[in-house]
Amino acid sequence: MPTIVITGASDGIGAAGARQLKARGHEVVLVGRNEAKTAALARELNAPFHTADYTQLSDVKRLAAALGEHARIDVLVNNAGGIMGPRELTADGFEKTFQVNHLAAFLLTRLLLPRLVASRARVIQTASAAANMFGRTFDAADLNNERNYTPLGAYGRSKLENILFTRELDRRHRADGIAAVSFHPGVVRSNFASETTPMMRLVYHSPLKYLLPLSPARSAQRLIWLAEGAPGTDWELGACYAGRRPMTVAYRDDGTAARRLWERSEELVKPWLA
Repeated sequence: MPTIVITGASDGIGAAGARQLKARGHEVVLVGRNEAKTAALARELNAPFHTADYTQLSDVKRLAAALGEHARIDVLVNNAGGIMGPRELTADGFEKTFQVNHLAAFLLTRLLLPRLVASRARVIQTASAAANMFGRTFDAADLNNERNYTPLGAYGRSKLENILFTRELDRRHRADGIAAVSFHPGVVRSNFASETTPMMRLVYHSPLKYLLPLSPARSAQRLIWLAEGAPGTDWELGACYAGRRPMTVAYRDDGTAARRLWERSEELVKPWLA
């Protein structure tokens, strides 16, 4: 029975996906920031859970060690993330959006890589079409978003980084048995914008959110399809999907940006890889 690790599992599509995958007979392992909410879902599903605060890379390293105790990881769903507010540095010294949405997932995947290779795992990354709307540029020298920061701009760039990371993970480790893919979950009625601008909070944390087209349960069906489908047959390795079709990514990359992002990310997380 496949073991599926889902980060960002305490709410939104992470929680909805966990419920649906458990109902379909999979073993799910929940990872969330909020201990009370994650524990409540774990009790509901009779599933193991872990907590981690992605603003602290030491927490990510601790999480990787805990996940390493599971016999297998057949699917790793890097789903944690969100839109932030005014520019803020974490205690680790990185811009919060960049760390929470990209760097923490990169570190977790790197630390788990031996287990993922041994399991011939799928790595599914929640990206977003926001990469096309707000993330049309990539600058490896400004990953910390020091220039012209806006919450949406930083979010869009982080979603582009999710897509580039997936491509490079595929390039480096497809031959090792890793099947990497990213996906756009749609515009979902969820709580992920809790730390951003008043306008975004109004949309996502008031009755206005019911005007958004997708419920978490419907959006999670995109995740289920990737988790259960056959890599290379049902979906293309290294691609980004919107629904069941590859999404056109506005930022054109010949592979240079993806490689540079990986290299810079490894340099930045080196203290936590030791």
